Amino acid sequence: MKTLLPFLALYRRHWFRLTLGIVLAIVTILSSIGLLTLSGWFLAASALAGLAEILTFNYMLPAAGVRGSAIIRTAGRYAERLVSHDATFRVLSHLRTFTFQKLMPLSPGGITRFRQAELLNRLVADVETLDHLYLRLISPLVSAIVVIIVVTFGLSWLDSTLALTLGAIMLLLLLTIPAVFYRAGKPIGADLTALRSDYRGQLTLWLQGQAELAIFGALSSFRRQLDLIELRWLERQKQQAALSGASQALMILASGLTFILMLWLAAAGVGDNPQPAAFIALFVFISLAAFEALAPVAGAFQHLGQVIASAERVNQLIEQQPQVTFPTQKVAVLPEAALSINDISFTYDEQPFPVIKNLSLQIANGEHIALLGRTGCGKSTLLQLITRAWDPQQGNITLNDQLITSYDETTLRNMMVVVTQRVHIFSATLRDNLLLAAPQASDDELASVLNQVGLSALLVQNGLNTWIGEGGRQISGGEQRRIGLARALLHKAPLILLDEPTEGLDADTENQILNLLKQHCQHKTVVLITHRLSGLDNMDKIYVMDAGEILEQGTHQELLTLQGQYYRFYQQ
Repeated sequence: MKTLLPFLALYRRHWFRLTLGIVLAIVTILSSIGLLTLSGWFLAASALAGLAEILTFNYMLPAAGVRGSAIIRTAGRYAERLVSHDATFRVLSHLRTFTFQKLMPLSPGGITRFRQAELLNRLVADVETLDHLYLRLISPLVSAIVVIIVVTFGLSWLDSTLALTLGAIMLLLLLTIPAVFYRAGKPIGADLTALRSDYRGQLTLWLQGQAELAIFGALSSFRRQLDLIELRWLERQKQQAALSGASQALMILASGLTFILMLWLAAAGVGDNPQPAAFIALFVFISLAAFEALAPVAGAFQHLGQVIASAERVNQLIEQQPQVTFPTQKVAVLPEAALSINDISFTYDEQPFPVIKNLSLQIANGEHIALLGRTGCGKSTLLQLITRAWDPQQGNITLNDQLITSYDETTLRNMMVVVTQRVHIFSATLRDNLLLAAPQASDDELASVLNQVGLSALLVQNGLNTWIGEGGRQISGGEQRRIGLARALLHKAPLILLDEPTEGLDADTENQILNLLKQHCQHKTVVLITHRLSGLDNMDKIYVMDAGEILEQGTHQELLTLQGQYYRFYQQ
């Protein structure tokens, strides 16, 4: 249960709505009990009054009570559903925001061991499961306790023995049945959570890897694995459904036995009256109606195992400590960027060999340099060290003669702009995707930048309101890269970091983009990572990397004169 404490603490932010929902649930249950009890007593009393030929009988007051209970029950049920679900959705939104805020500082080092499908499942499905904590557990449990107390206290005015008997039976059931079904449902809930995650992860892999699986003839075997997980998942769901049925059956049986017991006890007399008459109906019907408060509780606790399993999976993420932490003290943003990389080495976790080995670079303000090398030589890793995705295990990096570890995150991000190999496009409009880089930019500025990067065709139909679609599915890969470049042009930063910015573009567009970058970045520091030689003759200096080290450095002409690795690249 300690696993749930961090999430229960978040409920305090929405305590008013949650409390109001519980109050409305209690009022609804009590009005339902009052409706059935008062109706039974009223009918019985009316029948006895007719048989006894009583001349006067107060018909109006009980009839008004029945109508009032019915109205309160209907209105209370609607209001309770409205308030409780509104509060639950607010809590769920808060939980997702809280989880995402804990998750972001872990990227990328703390989440590399999780697949994307696994992360998405924990962030969405597991967090969503936590809403059962209020709707299926806290609210029904608190409501049941209050109803037991109110019913026992109310009946004690008529007969304390009968009231305590009914209250004791209900309290005993409240303490035993949920505990029994929690123990029975805990392993099932844990398995359901794990199987749901496995199934969704495997399904994602199966859908994404259709081409590769078909080429290697593994489609059928992979599908069989997926079917086996699905069968185990369905089997566990059947077991949970059987437990739910058993809990409801046991509660119905307990209700029937309590009904018979109360009928037998009330027949012997109610209070000081040995002939209880219509009070028998009152005690019998209230024993039936009061079990409405217990019905949700019996099945709720079998889902607690699933809630705890989901909470543990979310806690595995949010309880991790970030590998990189930023100071809180603000640092002034300077309009220049002199970068110094001093004898750094870096090795990924659980990897035997270093990716970067004793590497040093001195990049003056306004200098344009290129890092050239084969795939896997450490170029992209160096870029991530500059942006502090990780910190090197040896050496240091300074920006404007100040260690980058001394910069707060906001300042460091404002001083650099990064165009990565994979440009992320959000499911939003073209304007929204561009405003990420410059929230204050006007529509004219956005349109001008789009024209500069060759995306004027996107403005033809709906202009900046053009819907890009999830993952940029409405546009090509080359257009996605140009949007990334447009963001770089909009973000006014003195340090520009480019990781294969022209990958996937044709030769003419590549030259256009490189010339645009040269023009835009005349007074800015540029670090270009590439394995292509286009445009490198315009660079102030070129560094050739291999196996995490710098093999050669110099201008385009100097490196050609050396006839080393760069020369061989050029010949190829």
